[in-house]
Amino acid sequence: MSSTSRLRAALVWVTALIIFGLLFFEARRAQISLESAETITGWWLFGLMIFLALFNVRKRLSMIPLGNASTWLLLHAVGGILVLAVYWLHTRNLWPVGSYEQLLAVLFYATVLTGVIGYAMQRFYPRRLTQTGIEIIYERIPKEISDLRDRAEELVLDCTEKTESDTLGRHYVDSLMWFFRRPRFFGNHVVGSQRGTHWLRQQDAAVRRYLNSDEQTYLDRLTALAQYKNSIDVHYALQGVMKRWLLFHVPITAGLLALSVWHLLIVHIYAL
Repeated sequence: MSSTSRLRAALVWVTALIIFGLLFFEARRAQISLESAETITGWWLFGLMIFLALFNVRKRLSMIPLGNASTWLLLHAVGGILVLAVYWLHTRNLWPVGSYEQLLAVLFYATVLTGVIGYAMQRFYPRRLTQTGIEIIYERIPKEISDLRDRAEELVLDCTEKTESDTLGRHYVDSLMWFFRRPRFFGNHVVGSQRGTHWLRQQDAAVRRYLNSDEQTYLDRLTALAQYKNSIDVHYALQGVMKRWLLFHVPITAGLLALSVWHLLIVHIYAL
C-alpha cells in the first residue's frame, strides 16, 4: 500500500470515528434532555445504509468518472463498520425482542455478514486470479475445458500409437479423465487451498516411474495441460463465487432498505 493510500485510509477512518463520536454524544444529550435519541440515530442509520447502497450503483455506472474503485471500496468497508456501530447505538442491544424488530435484525446482520465476505473477496480474489498467470472470461470456461479435454485425449492416443504402450493411457482413464471432465476442487480453490496442484503432482509422480523417456515427454505435455486446466478451475471457482455473492448480498440489502422505509413510516405515523 502506497503512502497516499495509507493517508487516504487513515483520513476515512478518522472521519468515521468523528462521526460516531459526535452521534454518540448527541444521542446522550437527547436522552438527558428527554428527547428521542432513537430518532436521531435512526435517521443517521438509514442515511448511512443508503450511502452504502450507492456502491452497487457506482459499479453499474463505471463508465462515469465518480472516483476510483479502491476509494469506493474503502468507503464501503469503513461505512459498513460505522453502520454496525450506529445500529447498536440505535437499538442499544445486540438482539431485539419483538418479531418485527427481529426480522429487521436478521436482514441487517445478514447484510453485514455478506458484506464482510464480499469485501474479503474483493481484496484477495483479484490478486489470486492474477497469480494464475492467465485471463479468461467466465462464460467461456466450459468451452475452454472441453477443448483441453480433447487435446489431452488426442495426446494420450498419440502416445499409445507412437510408443506402443498403454501405460499413460490407462493412467489417464483411471485418474486424469475425471479431472478433465469438468471444473474440480471448487471448495479448495475458494478457500485458497493448493490441493489441486498437489493432486496433479501426485498423479505425475505416481505414473512417471513406469514410463520410458518417450512416454515421459508425453506425460510432461499432459501435465502442462492439466496445470493450465487447474488455473482455469481457479478462475471458475473465484469468478463464480464473486458472481453468485451478489445474488445474496444485493437482494438482502434491498429487503433491508424496504423494511427500513416501512419502519420509518410506522414510527413517524405513531409519533403523530
